Amino acid sequence: MRKGISKQPVSERIKNFSEVGLGFSKIEAEEEARRCLQCKKPICVKGCPVEIDIPGFIKLIQEGKRKEAQELIKEKNNLPAVCGRVCPQEDQCEKVCILSKKDEPINIGALERYAADYELVHSSQPRTKNQEPRTMNHELRTKVAIVGSGPAGLTCAADLAKMGYQVTLFESLHLPGGVLIYGIPEFRLPKKILQQEIEYIKSLGVDLKTDVLIGNTYTIEDLFKEGFRAIFIGVGAGLPQFLGIPGENLDRVYSANEFLTRINLMKAYKFHEFATPINIGKKVVVIGGGNVAFDCARVALRLGREVTLVYRRTENEMPARKEEIQNAKDEGIPFKILTQPVKIISDEKGFVKGLECIKMELGQPDASGRRRPVPIKNSNFVLDVDTVIVAIGQSPNPLLPKVTLGLKTNEDGTIQVGENFMTSLPGVFAGGDIISGAATVISAMGAGKKAAKAIDKYIKAQNSKRKA
Repeated sequence: MRKGISKQPVSERIKNFSEVGLGFSKIEAEEEARRCLQCKKPICVKGCPVEIDIPGFIKLIQEGKRKEAQELIKEKNNLPAVCGRVCPQEDQCEKVCILSKKDEPINIGALERYAADYELVHSSQPRTKNQEPRTMNHELRTKVAIVGSGPAGLTCAADLAKMGYQVTLFESLHLPGGVLIYGIPEFRLPKKILQQEIEYIKSLGVDLKTDVLIGNTYTIEDLFKEGFRAIFIGVGAGLPQFLGIPGENLDRVYSANEFLTRINLMKAYKFHEFATPINIGKKVVVIGGGNVAFDCARVALRLGREVTLVYRRTENEMPARKEEIQNAKDEGIPFKILTQPVKIISDEKGFVKGLECIKMELGQPDASGRRRPVPIKNSNFVLDVDTVIVAIGQSPNPLLPKVTLGLKTNEDGTIQVGENFMTSLPGVFAGGDIISGAATVISAMGAGKKAAKAIDKYIKAQNSKRKA
């Protein structure tokens, strides 16, 4: 029988920002690892965007070799402690686990986290041989620039450093991590976990420069003039989407992006130590049904607010992870499903005082494969709220494409790339949400790995031409 991880009691966790999931003990991890069939042709590896040797590291855990398991994972995955917490394994490696056909799949995510957390306990010990910085590639001595330190940029930077390239990673904010640092709450991904993963990547020889906005501080052309032979753009999807309804410009209307950034980067989650740098009322409504919407709702709850989540379809169509939906339910957050906001109502001072909605019913499937929500005439009603958080999605960051001459984009703002992840500009590559639109952390990491291989191939081809 599949073993799940233990969690903080609900009565306690709704009052703090400590991690909800407590992870496996040694006994629990080894017991779960023994369920693995050690398939000769492991389909689970094909289900992993970064192709971790899943049976291999699980076998090592079974044998009590946690350190070796962690090292094996890091041969493919530079952010294992992050992925063990936020990666949707249920839709990837676990989904194709052979055990899922007759039983329950191996809890691969929890085992990955267990192995990765080895470093938390032994962080003061010297690096292992797999963590030593690589010697510079003497044949190439090549500089590569990475723009954006989210999951795609971090992965691409680490892989290129392991190949021997001189990598500089540019981040516009004062802290690295991209969506991992500003978009995911402390109770799902503790900052110390992320910081440790980033320190590992820096230990590979990656030079990290924060507070540098490429497209403003430096242009792409400037980077080439500085001697960078290739550039990877991984700036993500940080432009919030809104509903386009009346009242979205009122005070106490937030995009999910702004709300979570304030919470994560301005330390609002440490509300016992810092004056909360965000103005929210007592009754908060979060609009949306994805992971970001649930993050916002659960954050507001921990700040002591009364929270309601509004979604225009049913729970079955929610794109959020089932685990996050259940966590929210357990914490007592009510869902108002089949409900579409149509207007945000203002008080006399320009603050939110209500949300007018209309009831919906499901019609025929739309392009996403989900049944389309259809308004029910004359079913309007008003929710008594004083804060609205819009969490219906994000678009690609538009700044860099707008100021980079010749960099082609699609109608939705994503950067156009070929099969080798190269953009319309020679030597400029892109990957992650900036080419796919908002997606998962692990899919962005997969793109970063593939782009690193493409960059390596491109530079070697250019060197061959120079020698010819």
